[in-house]
Amino acid sequence: MSAQTRLAAITSALEGLIEELDDITFEELRSAAASGERQRPRSDRRLTQARRALEKAHHLLDEDRAHDD
Repeated sequence: MSAQTRLAAITSALEGLIEELDDITFEELRSAAASGERQRPRSDRRLTQARRALEKAHHLLDEDRAHDD
């Protein structure tokens, strides 16, 4: 398996993880709202930071792929 193929697989996996984090974040927000919370859940900041880190990694790897084409 070539490095390009492996990087494409990692980029795809990162996209999936970003979507999963989005789902978890929205579930947490819905749950907090349903229980009458007026503030964002404690986990929101941590999940947002993790999402940003994954987005950064995705962007860096996808950018490398774009330059190699």
